Amino acid sequence: MNNYAISIRMNKTFLAPFALLYGMIVAVRHKLFDWGVLHSQEYDIPIVCVGNLTVGGTGKTPVAELLIEHLSRDHRVALLSRGYRRRTKGYVEAETNSSFRTVGDEPKQIKLKFPDIVVAVCEKRTEGIRQIRERHPEVNLIILDDGFQHRYVEPWVNVVLVDYTRPIWRDHLLPWGSLRDLRSQLYRAHFVLVTKCPPDMTALDRRIVRKSLGLYPYQSLFFCSTVQGQAVSLFAEEAEQDLLPAGSPVIALSGIGNPAAFRQGLSANYQVVDEVIFPDHHPYRRRDLKTMAEALERAPAGTVLVTTEKDAVKLTSRKKIPQEIREKLYYAPIRICFPNDTEKDFLNTLNYDVRTNPKHSLLHS
Repeated sequence: MNNYAISIRMNKTFLAPFALLYGMIVAVRHKLFDWGVLHSQEYDIPIVCVGNLTVGGTGKTPVAELLIEHLSRDHRVALLSRGYRRRTKGYVEAETNSSFRTVGDEPKQIKLKFPDIVVAVCEKRTEGIRQIRERHPEVNLIILDDGFQHRYVEPWVNVVLVDYTRPIWRDHLLPWGSLRDLRSQLYRAHFVLVTKCPPDMTALDRRIVRKSLGLYPYQSLFFCSTVQGQAVSLFAEEAEQDLLPAGSPVIALSGIGNPAAFRQGLSANYQVVDEVIFPDHHPYRRRDLKTMAEALERAPAGTVLVTTEKDAVKLTSRKKIPQEIREKLYYAPIRICFPNDTEKDFLNTLNYDVRTNPKHSLLHS
């Protein structure tokens, strides 16, 4: 191990006492809910929560999109998010022309894909649910985005995502590691979805993950991969081609929680010659455009920038982006892929849990 790696490891170990203190605070908060000192609100319509135990990207947005697409067949669905890093406060509904600064980048992305459903943001989830039900009485199912730690709401179904590339059983609490919640809280999940699995994952690999997670019999475990589609021009009328041919040289541009997974996905279809990384939920500024332009100048001829869908919603302002960047700016759409037709099993089991959940009968007894 080189001196740099040893230094990084020592710095991480130095943060262990702070992680212990953070863990104690989180544990006390959970106990207050468990003992009834703090109260969780139950609802008489299905609340399906998509969450995780870690900071950074575990794939919540594509999973939320999958649930919207599927559950909208039988329900009037709304999505409620906190709207991370937005500049507004309180309850705000997203429109297709909303700024990401008003509603957040992920809610804006979801609204663009599903313009007919209610997409709302509110830092207080109970207030957000109240507002949705008051303004949209037709809504009869709410997807709670990133609400697993928000225990003031008691979901009907908890779908918790675990990133295969960052296993929680080897991780530590913040700030030592990337866990924002106790691993023991996984017991509250009805579904555990292991995301970003390699396509060549074996049955033995899956058994190891199951054993490492230590799930209970009532919990359902599923595995899925994130698949990137062919890159699409963000400004099609100015690009040489709308769809980027496979094998093209690209610069991976991202401001997400797990840029390594994005680059790896790009490498399956394109020749990644460089990478420009910004922090998660980064609001792109003029100086960042200069960084992009410099990366293009260094790159071989014909190289383009390829970014994520989430970053793309923040790069649509034609006035701010120079033409030489607009004509070389693409985004890679992603989707969730389940092995061996297990997507049908996951969605059917989710449907069954929503239909047969005892909360409805208890609240109407």
